[in-house]
Amino acid sequence: MAERMAGAVLKRLLAKKLVETKDETKARAAVRKVLLENLQAEERLDAEARQILLEHTKEIKDTPVDYRRLLALVKGKLARERGFIL
Repeated sequence: MAERMAGAVLKRLLAKKLVETKDETKARAAVRKVLLENLQAEERLDAEARQILLEHTKEIKDTPVDYRRLLALVKGKLARERGFIL
């Protein structure tokens, strides 16, 4: 998946002349690395948001709010605090 995404991102960047490269293989690998790092950071953010909700299970149980909605809100707040764009 990351390889295909990296290829698509690089193709768009090259088509719009936003970047130039002499070695597309190395450029694709660099884009892939950044994508994977970003996905891993988002997974860590998601795990932290789930942990926060787990720590507040009792309070959450007493409210009519949907768990997925709360997860999205907590994850969004953590992302904003860290300057992470989802």
